[in-house]
Amino acid sequence: MEMKAEIKEESSELFEHHRIVVDPGQEPLRIDKFLFNRIENVSRNKVQQAAKAGNVLVNEKAVKANYNVRPNDVISVVMAYPPREVEILPEDIPLNIVYEDDDVIVINKQAGMVVHPGHGNYTGTMLNALMHYFRTTKAKVENGFGYLVHRIDKDTSGLIMVAKNENAQTKLAKQFFDHTVERAYRALVWGQPENESGTISGHIGRSLKDRRVMTVFPDGDYGKEAVSHYTTVKKFGYVTLVECRLETGRTHQIRAHFKFIGHPLFNDERYGGNQILKGTTFTKYEQFVQNCFKIIPRQALHARTLGFVHPSSGKNMTFTSDFPDDMEQVLDKWEKYTYQRELEE
Repeated sequence: MEMKAEIKEESSELFEHHRIVVDPGQEPLRIDKFLFNRIENVSRNKVQQAAKAGNVLVNEKAVKANYNVRPNDVISVVMAYPPREVEILPEDIPLNIVYEDDDVIVINKQAGMVVHPGHGNYTGTMLNALMHYFRTTKAKVENGFGYLVHRIDKDTSGLIMVAKNENAQTKLAKQFFDHTVERAYRALVWGQPENESGTISGHIGRSLKDRRVMTVFPDGDYGKEAVSHYTTVKKFGYVTLVECRLETGRTHQIRAHFKFIGHPLFNDERYGGNQILKGTTFTKYEQFVQNCFKIIPRQALHARTLGFVHPSSGKNMTFTSDFPDDMEQVLDKWEKYTYQRELEE
C-alpha cells in the first residue's frame, strides 16, 4: 500500500491532501471505514463530511461514503485542516465585517492583527475577536469562533474569510486545493520589475539559515511549488505598485518571491525592504523615504480581492477592499514625489 499525506504546514491554506493506492489484495470495504483506518487522527464523521462535500475521489471521480474500495484504487482525499488545540477566549476587539451569512464571514483584517493564537500571540487575535462577536450576536457557529480556511500575515491588511461550520470549511478547503479561489494582492515593491507583467515561480520553504524567513529554492530541492503572477499597476520611479494573483498559497509567498527577483516589498523588514534600495543619495530623499517608513511601519501589502464559490448556494462571490489609510498615504506621497521630480527634470 502506498500512502502519501500532504499537510500544508508551510502554507497560508489550511487543508490536508492524502493520496492512497489500495493494496492488490484488499477485500471490499466501505471507503469511510477504510480511510478511518488508514489516516491518523481523523474521525469517521470527518471522512464522511469530506465525501459529502465531493472531496473524496477514487480514480479521479468523486464517490460517496458507502463506496466499496477495490484493489489498486487510487484515492485522493482533501480535508479541512484540524483546528489547533489552543484555548481561545472572547475579546472585545473591533472587526471590519464585509459580508456574513450562515456559512461564511468575510473580514477586512487590519494590519497588526494575528489571525489565530499561537506562539507569542495567545490574545488579541482575529479568532479571539470573532468568538466575542459571535457570542454577542448569538450567531450560529458550530465551534464558537469559526473555522479557518486560509491565513494572511499579521502585518498584511485585507480580506480573509472564515467558515461557520464544518461543511462550509470542507468545501472551501477543496477550492483552495483546486486553486479556484481568486486572490489578488496589491504590493509596493522596490524598483521596477524588468517586465511589466510576469510569473514568478520557484519552490518556497523555510530558510536553512533562519527559520523565521521563507526562501526560494529555484532547483526545487526544498520547499513546495509556488507560483505568483504579477502585473504593474503604477510606476513611481524608485518603487512600483504591483498586483499579484496567486496560484498557490505558501507562507510569505509574495514577500519571498519579490525578494528572490530583487524587488523586496517596501518596508518589509524581514525580507530587506526596510532599507533604501533604489534612489538617490540626497539627504532630502533619504528623509522622504524614512517619513514613508514611519507612515507604514510594515510591509506594504494588501489583500485586495477575494473570490470563491459559495459553499451552499454555489454562487460566485467576489469582494474587493480599499487600501487602508497607511498604504493610501504612502502611495499618495510617492505620487506627489514622482510628479515633483518630473517637473524638476
